[in-house]
Amino acid sequence: MADATHEKGGTPHSVTSARLSQDPTGETGVHSQPTGWKYRTRKIGRFTIPCYASPPIQLGVVAFVCFLCPGMFNALSGMGGGGNIDPKPADDANCALYSTFAVIGFFAGTFTNVIGIKTALSFGGLGYSIYVGSFLSYKHTQNYGFTVAAGAILGVCAGLLWTAQGAIMMSYPPENSKGKYISWFWMIFNLGAVIGCLIPLAENIHTTEKATVSDGTYIGFLILTILGALLAWALVDAKNVIRDDGSHVILMKNPTWKTEIWGLYEVFRSDPYILFLFPMFFASNWFYAYQFNGVNGAKFNTRTAALNNTVYYIMQIVGAYIFGYALDIPTIRRTVRAKAVWVALFALTFAIWGGGYKFQKGYTREDTNHKNPNPDTVIYDWTTPGYGGPLVLYMFYGFYDAAWQTAVYWYMGALTNNGRKLANFAGFYKGIQSAGAAIIWRLDSNKVPFMNLFASCWALLAGGLLLALPLVLFKIKDSVSLEEDLKFTDETLEDVAPTSALDSHIVRSEKVG
Repeated sequence: MADATHEKGGTPHSVTSARLSQDPTGETGVHSQPTGWKYRTRKIGRFTIPCYASPPIQLGVVAFVCFLCPGMFNALSGMGGGGNIDPKPADDANCALYSTFAVIGFFAGTFTNVIGIKTALSFGGLGYSIYVGSFLSYKHTQNYGFTVAAGAILGVCAGLLWTAQGAIMMSYPPENSKGKYISWFWMIFNLGAVIGCLIPLAENIHTTEKATVSDGTYIGFLILTILGALLAWALVDAKNVIRDDGSHVILMKNPTWKTEIWGLYEVFRSDPYILFLFPMFFASNWFYAYQFNGVNGAKFNTRTAALNNTVYYIMQIVGAYIFGYALDIPTIRRTVRAKAVWVALFALTFAIWGGGYKFQKGYTREDTNHKNPNPDTVIYDWTTPGYGGPLVLYMFYGFYDAAWQTAVYWYMGALTNNGRKLANFAGFYKGIQSAGAAIIWRLDSNKVPFMNLFASCWALLAGGLLLALPLVLFKIKDSVSLEEDLKFTDETLEDVAPTSALDSHIVRSEKVG
């Protein structure tokens, strides 16, 4: 994703969950269920809707913030060139975005600690509104500087948004449901991109040539991103969130920039094997520039690019569902699941990107130059004979993206239950991912041949899997003991705080209240 995926900065520590508290006499007892509208469950037929302050509902709110903000960003980026015929302004804006994102990751935790989760999410969402507005402005004024500056601003805002998102995403899920929670979030988040893609599809349904998208498309995105920034205020405070079993979750503060840097050193000292995942991190956002600009923006007219974009993100939902649930199958040992997902990704890498190589051989960047295109080069409309093959290829590009991102998150979560380590792992992930994205968008802006960009994508993905294999084979275990999690650190049980450990350890009330 783009992630944009895809975009996502320094990630906070995990939480402590407690079922037991102490009364004034020193006796331990079960927490009483709070009262009030936010703690009422509702039944519809045989189905029970969790209370508003439950982790699933709160994660749903965060997912819909991302549905409306990064989801619209992904929909716009997926059109190629941010909806413009000339991709250079979007290329340079995205290069600025990921450059600032890679740096702000070290400071986003500090800022989020000061302003709070809801403010960070809301402020982060406004950055997406500024970004979308800059493309509407560029269409009428060609204000290149504003567009690039908006990209840099979004890098700062996105760092805050994804830090706040990570505070909840990595804190609320029980240990045995991490894959499902990741897949739920990824599906809702990408559903936003799907809905966003329907806007340019509807607005440009009759545009059978390559053209800049309509004003209505940009205005629709702008309204939705503003709504997303406002929705962040619907979250309840973490201290008021209650699990199904009545236990509370306590959201620990994000690492400051000083502890982030020190934590990186500690990770290298205690867990040097994380280096084996770095190539996968670097590759995880690398392919977007090629897919969005080199394929969708180059070889398809406006309405067909919008349709391709829609099915791309639908397949992201399918991929997240399949891989997220497969990675949590309780009847299969975790070590077996880790190897199986590696084999699946390796097979998909050569099947899907092998098909991409055949497609890429049919055209060059010069053939699709918007100023002087080769008249013999086919620009696909959905009525063009032979369109089905490229559509299927683009669909599976989306499926592959979700599979890759879900697997990387799961591998990190399978290495440790230690909240501090997970925070630093995720910090590595987002920083390295963003650095890779900044480089590839710059290469595309410099008009590097499409085949070269394609080859770099395929090589990085295949190489990343091969270099990660020793970690998959030897470091992922069926479970991680507390002793192993605390090895080479000065931490205590409360620093690690895996949910499963709390079934057998009493956590004193002053640690959780």
